[in-house]
Amino acid sequence: MTTSRFAALQWLLFIALLGGVFYLLSPILLPFIAAAILAYICNPLVNRLVCAKLPRSLAVVLVMLCLLIAAVLLLLILLPMLQKELANMSSRLPIIIETLRTKILPHLQQIFGSTLQWDSNVLKAFALEHWQSAGGIAEKILPWLSSSGGAIAAGLLNLLLIPVAMFYLLRDWPQLLSKIDVMIPRHSHAKFSQITYEIDTVLAEFLRGQIAVMMLMSAFYSLVLWAVGLEFALPIGIVAGMLVFVPYLGMALGLLLATLAAAMQFTTLADVVWVWTVFGAGQLLEGMLVTPRLVGERVGLHPLAVIFALLAFGQLLGFVGVLLALPLSAILLVALRHLKVWYLTSELYQ
Repeated sequence: MTTSRFAALQWLLFIALLGGVFYLLSPILLPFIAAAILAYICNPLVNRLVCAKLPRSLAVVLVMLCLLIAAVLLLLILLPMLQKELANMSSRLPIIIETLRTKILPHLQQIFGSTLQWDSNVLKAFALEHWQSAGGIAEKILPWLSSSGGAIAAGLLNLLLIPVAMFYLLRDWPQLLSKIDVMIPRHSHAKFSQITYEIDTVLAEFLRGQIAVMMLMSAFYSLVLWAVGLEFALPIGIVAGMLVFVPYLGMALGLLLATLAAAMQFTTLADVVWVWTVFGAGQLLEGMLVTPRLVGERVGLHPLAVIFALLAFGQLLGFVGVLLALPLSAILLVALRHLKVWYLTSELYQ
């Protein structure tokens, strides 16, 4: 066995061992992975502040504070809207039940027969009683909370670990990179540096493209929902657009909120259908045009490759695969480019 093949075998064994360790430790790695992703995204902002003569620790605190403020603002937009919708739903329950009786019941009787009965007073009393008693749901949950205290405590600990790990990663980012750089074999250092630089460039383009998608879809949902007359068009549009970075979550949550708002505001099913149509069109626009164009073209992926990547990684890794499909595809694209160069210069091709 030649020296180069023996070295390659050693690297393969090392990678396999590292993968096994990560697999065994996967239950505790999630907060650290989330912190590393956030640190990678925020590192350019920290570097700019450092270039402006700020101490790195202070720059990290300022960037993390901005993230916290953004999250709080999002909650301030979302929570009052939900509170108002729930209050409206409570006051309109009797009207909704009576509307269902006069408009929906005749059609149901035609389908299932005239034996179908409807007592509005009983339904109103049942709905109002359970709606008003919803505040006591905490009493029913408390026994479950006490029996699941360990799992809840572990979840809260993981959540608190994310900002802590993110702070230390951002503060020590240059030192961590330099330590990794020292460990790279010197004969492969130039090639490794070139590949990591290309991956970093592709991922940066991916993030810029994803931010553009979020802004565009927020504007689309807000404007079109406003055009169909929805009262909460702006907050619902912002929430739906900003969450498109998690595939299907933004559309699903936006559709749910918009449906609740439309049910409280409109009196006909046709108006609600218009709201559903907006989200259907938005999902098609984002999946078939906006993401492939603004993200796929930035990272050098064909629009069909973006769609295939979403489906393929979703099939292989589930929801996590859908979430990581585009950045993983970008990294794979860099590897395939170098593999193509190696193949064209190899004896196998020539």
